[in-house]
Amino acid sequence: MPVISDPVQFNEEELYVDLRAALGLPLYLKCEGFNFAGSIKLKAATEMVNAAERDGLLRPGSVLVESSSGNLGVALSVIAASRGYGFLCVTDARCNQPTIRLMESLGSQVHVIEEPAAHGGFLGARMAYVSALCASDERYIWLNQYTNQGNWKAHYRTTAPAIARRFPHLDVLFVGAGTTGTLMGCARWFWQWRRRVRIVAVDSVGSVSFGGTPGRRMIPGLGTSVPPALLDESYVDHLVRVEESDAVLACRRLAARGFMFGGSTGTVISGAGQWLAEHGHQGLTSVAIAPDLGERYLDTVYREGWPADVAEPEPAMARLA
Repeated sequence: MPVISDPVQFNEEELYVDLRAALGLPLYLKCEGFNFAGSIKLKAATEMVNAAERDGLLRPGSVLVESSSGNLGVALSVIAASRGYGFLCVTDARCNQPTIRLMESLGSQVHVIEEPAAHGGFLGARMAYVSALCASDERYIWLNQYTNQGNWKAHYRTTAPAIARRFPHLDVLFVGAGTTGTLMGCARWFWQWRRRVRIVAVDSVGSVSFGGTPGRRMIPGLGTSVPPALLDESYVDHLVRVEESDAVLACRRLAARGFMFGGSTGTVISGAGQWLAEHGHQGLTSVAIAPDLGERYLDTVYREGWPADVAEPEPAMARLA
C-alpha cells in the first residue's frame, strides 16, 4: 500500500466488478469511488486546480467557488482543505444532506439554491449566482467545470488509458453524461488512438444534454438542465436515456448483493443493461464507469418510498412513484 501526504495521491484505478454474478449482465464496472473524495470527480478537480495554480489564477487568499450537485463539491473541499484555500460550493435543493455535511466538515461553505431559474432550471440558477458573486468580489475563483478543458483532459490522461490497459480488446464503453467531462475525455482518447470502441452515453430522462424536453429529476449527478458546453456528439455512437425509477432499482438490486453504489452509477448500469439487451452478443467485452459509491444516498435512493414521498411527481415523471 502507498504512503501518502496529500489526499489526491491515492485513487484506486484498477478495481472492476464483474456484474454477471450479481445482475446477470455481461458487464465490467470500473469503480471510481475509492479515494478520499469518494467519486470520480477527484480527477477533474485535481486537474482543474493544478491548471489554475500553474496559470497563476489561484493565489494566497483566493476562494474557490463552484456550482456542483455534490460530488465535485466534495472533491474540491478535499483539495481546498489540503492546500489551504477557502471553498464555497453552490448547490441546490436536490443535493444530498450527507454530502452537504461532508463538505462543511471539510471546512467548506455551502450555499443552497432553493428555486430554479425560469430558463435553465437549478443549474442555470446556480451558475447565475456564481457569476454574480465572482463579478462582485475578485477573491472568488470559478474553475467552471462546465467549460473547463481540464474536466475532460483528466479522463483523457487517466481513466481511458487505464481501461484500455485492462481491456485491450474492449468493444463498448458506457459513460454517464453530466458535464460530459468523463464522456468526452474517454471518447477522445479512444478516437485518438484508433481503438474500435463504441461509446455509449447514458443520460437521465428529463435531462436536456442531448436535446429534448426538460423534466423533473431527483438524483443529482447525471443529466443537466443546460446543454453541456463540453459535449461534442460526434464522438458518441449511441445514447440511452434512463428513467430514475430504473436507476433506483439497479442500485437496490446491487445492494441486495452487497454492492452499494450511488445514483449516478445506478443510472449507468441501467442504461448499459438496456443497450446490451438490444445490441449485446456473445463474446462482447463491455465496461461501464461507476462514478460514485452509495453511502451518501442512504436518505434518498436507499430509503423506502423515495422519491414518491418527497413531492408530488410531475406528469412526465409519474413513473417515479
